[in-house]
Amino acid sequence: MTETAELGDFLKARRAALDPADLGLPTGFNQRRVAGLRREELAQLAGISVDYYTRLEQGRARNVSDSVLESLSRALRLHRDEETYLRNLAAPKRKRAARPRAQRIRPELQLMLNAIQSPAFVFGRYLDVLAWNPLGGALSFDFGGRTPGERNIPKMFFLDEHAREMHPEWATVAKEVVANLRSESGKYPDDPYLAQLVGELSLGSEEFRKLWAKHTVREKAHSWKVMINPIVGELRLRYETLRLPDDPDLALVIYTAEPGSESERALGLLASWVADPAHA
Repeated sequence: MTETAELGDFLKARRAALDPADLGLPTGFNQRRVAGLRREELAQLAGISVDYYTRLEQGRARNVSDSVLESLSRALRLHRDEETYLRNLAAPKRKRAARPRAQRIRPELQLMLNAIQSPAFVFGRYLDVLAWNPLGGALSFDFGGRTPGERNIPKMFFLDEHAREMHPEWATVAKEVVANLRSESGKYPDDPYLAQLVGELSLGSEEFRKLWAKHTVREKAHSWKVMINPIVGELRLRYETLRLPDDPDLALVIYTAEPGSESERALGLLASWVADPAHA
C-alpha cells in the first residue's frame, strides 16, 4: 500500500474514532449512520475546505503544509505519537529519510548488554530483535533458537503458538505491539521489508489483521509486563525503553523487578540457572 493510501486510511480511522457527543454535535440515529465525524464536520473543525480534506483522504493531495497538519492534529485530537505518524506519512518524499540500510550492532553495545545484570535486549526497525544478553534471551521468547528473520516481536507474538501461554495479558500486549509497529512504520512507509512483514503477519494472524486495520499508533516506552517463564514461573517486571542517541532506530529495553518481590527472587533464580555452565 502506498503512503498516500496509508495517510487516507489513518485519517478515516481517527475521524471514525471521534465521539460527536464530545464535540457537542448531534448523534441521533437518523442523523448518523456511521461512527465518528462526517468529513464536512472535521474539515470545519480543522479550518480547511471539505474538498481539500476529501482529497487528503483519497490520497490526491500533495505537499501538505505544516499549518494544515497542525490543524488536522488538533481537530482529530491526536497525541504526540499519532501526530508524528501523520507528519511522516504526509512528508514529501524528498524530505523523508532515505530507504534504511541493514542494521548492525557494534561489539561495544553487545559488551554493554552482557554487563547489565537484568534482562535486556536491543530491537531495531519494525521491532526486529538484534541483540540480547543471556538473561534477556531466557526471559520469554528464545531469541538464540530462532533465525534472524524470525527474531521479530510482532512475529513472535502473533505467529508463535506458545505466545499466549507465556503472556497471560496477551490481548493487551498484542494491541501495544501493533500500535508500536504502526508507529515504527511511519518512519519509512515505502520500505519493501515493512510491506513484506505486514503481509506475512496479516496472512498468518486474523488478530493482527484486525488490529492493524484500526490504525492505532502508540510508541510504548515503559510499563509493566507479566510473563510465564518456563524455568521460574510467573514474573511481573517493569520495562524501560531507551533510544540510542547515535541511531534512533535502535532501542535498548531493560526489565527490572520490584525490590523484595517474588518476581525479584524468581529473576535471581533465573539468573543462576543461566549462569550454570550446564545450561550454556
